[in-house]
Amino acid sequence: MTDVLTTRVPSVDDIVATARTGFDALRSADAGTRAGWLEAVAREIDTAADSIAADIHADTGKPPKWAAIEVERAASIVRLAAREAVALHPEAQRLDAQPSGVGRLALTVRVPRGPVLALAPFNFPLHLTVHKVAPAIAAGASVVVVPSPRTPRTAAAFAGVLERAGLPDGAVHVAPASPDHTLTWELIRDPRLPVVSVTGSDPVGWRIVDAVPRKQVVAELGGNAAAVIAPDLVGLDDLRHAASRIATFAFYNAGQACTSPQRVYVPRDRLGEFTDLLVTQARAQDLHADVGPVIDDAGADRIRRWITDAVAGGARVATGDDGTSHPDGDARFIRPTVLIEPPEDARVLTEEVFGPVVSVLAYEDIDDALRAVDDSRYGLSVGIFTHDVRLAFRAGAELEVGQVVIGDVPTFRSDVTPFGGVKGSGRGREGVRATIEDYTVTRTVVFAEAGW
Repeated sequence: MTDVLTTRVPSVDDIVATARTGFDALRSADAGTRAGWLEAVAREIDTAADSIAADIHADTGKPPKWAAIEVERAASIVRLAAREAVALHPEAQRLDAQPSGVGRLALTVRVPRGPVLALAPFNFPLHLTVHKVAPAIAAGASVVVVPSPRTPRTAAAFAGVLERAGLPDGAVHVAPASPDHTLTWELIRDPRLPVVSVTGSDPVGWRIVDAVPRKQVVAELGGNAAAVIAPDLVGLDDLRHAASRIATFAFYNAGQACTSPQRVYVPRDRLGEFTDLLVTQARAQDLHADVGPVIDDAGADRIRRWITDAVAGGARVATGDDGTSHPDGDARFIRPTVLIEPPEDARVLTEEVFGPVVSVLAYEDIDDALRAVDDSRYGLSVGIFTHDVRLAFRAGAELEVGQVVIGDVPTFRSDVTPFGGVKGSGRGREGVRATIEDYTVTRTVVFAEAGW
């Protein structure tokens, strides 16, 4: 049985001892058993899907349709991990390429580094927690989960799922989250938890990396995602499709996604036409059913300041928040906002907005657009709307990002591919198989012929 949230705050030693018990049970279990546990977790998520989605909505304000999709996707990730649990085969290699290896065979196996400390964010409190937990179970590693203090209901619901799934004692421990993060930092620094997986902000993530340089730290630290409307995209249907996709994913979850399109580069001669289409799509987003609120008043105030600063620098608000009114009297709701050509140093371009704001910028030729995409300290994902195969290959080869999406928004993410960024966007990779590789190390076992 896995540990669940309690009113008593356990000590670091208590938490580590629990994780160690779970680690011993998981790594000694056969692949089929670990896969069975994961399948049980997925079934429990399915059974409690409506209730968990309601908890996500209550914690974050996320629109119910997006909360339901998050729960559905979480169950899918767990099932993918169950498949990977039985696919972790040793690799056999003959060694007779050198004389000393004649008559010998090597088997390379992957073994878990140790218990994992998983630090979860508020914006996808179930989905991104599962991305850390499920691969660990598949690999045979226990997990200590520290949820966001903003999502206590979701954390408790997930702990209940794990308990009902019948995992071994200590397999997953959902630790209490406190606003001052004192316990969290003690866990980060504890050498008995050799792996840290964090999804969070740029400065906090790198602070963790710097604090524990000898640990395996997988850090997904956000982005400043761009979308490019290529010059070959001249048909109205193509432009309308791109505008629809960009509007949907720039504003869903109130823009609180690390791959939400934040910068959109458009050929100068199509700027007006595309902007009109994007504004139409932005105004079609329902503030409650599609967008939702940002997480708190402080976040909303910051976003409005950045909009005001951009306008003061010369940007035009094509539609959206004017920085003064609050829809329905709730400051956390920000209308989907489209800015036209903010100055290069505006924070809506240089930082991660993490709000329902997208900026449209004109370019003269595609070389300028690709350079502008890379002119960022982040490098997570980019979307290129094009039918030009040569441009697609060039973007994939040249852009300094972790993912290039051809024909769609940068928000697309597959749970079976490696996902992560370069530069300020972090290090390491998520995605079920990629996470397993980050949580494990190789061990080579050499077999020699008898009688040597």
